[in-house]
Amino acid sequence: MTDQDAVVKTEAVIKTYSDNGVPVPAVRGIDLTVAPGEFTALVGPSGSGKTTFLNIISGLDDATSGKVWLDGNDLAEMNGRELSDFRRDKVGFIFQAYNLIPVLTVEENIEYIMLLQGIDKKERHERVSAMLAKVDLEGYADRLPPKLSGGQQQRVAIARAMVAQPALVLADEPTANLDSKTGGDLLDLMRELNQTTGMTFIFSTHDRLIMERATRLITLKDGRIANDELRG
Repeated sequence: MTDQDAVVKTEAVIKTYSDNGVPVPAVRGIDLTVAPGEFTALVGPSGSGKTTFLNIISGLDDATSGKVWLDGNDLAEMNGRELSDFRRDKVGFIFQAYNLIPVLTVEENIEYIMLLQGIDKKERHERVSAMLAKVDLEGYADRLPPKLSGGQQQRVAIARAMVAQPALVLADEPTANLDSKTGGDLLDLMRELNQTTGMTFIFSTHDRLIMERATRLITLKDGRIANDELRG
């Protein structure tokens, strides 16, 4: 695999925050290459830098120093609008709090990114219908999120993240608010979608259920990669 083929590539990424003038290192020089189609988990104790690093590779946060390429593009070379549009088109997000818009229906939540992309109504509807079938929510298009269970809301979030066909799906503790059965079922669904679509997934997690299913397990400790394990 060439660097240009990598979905994510970082070189010497450092992130340091300031606490009343005192530097607080969160990420301390991470070099990482993620290939298309990986199902990768970033694991480690709280404060190890998982979420910070996830935010940096998605362009939600800037590195203090170092380089980040996403789908072959140098994030540092983009202005704010370009980065926002690039992230909209290339990255899907799944959060532990679901982050659905409560006054929009399931279909409206899922199609929202495509609406911003200017995709016509007919194609939006077709893609939403196909994703609802994939996440086993046929018949729920007109429901509002508050009328759904936690597991159903996370299924909507998964559909929303994937419907625009991004290069990368980033999931920050996506099972944290779910019971183990629901969480396991959703992880199996994401793994199946990963295998059938070739879409790349990167998780930030403490959940052993995700660790058991990951094909690559990257352990962070004190802002550095302590272990990088390829698995079956």
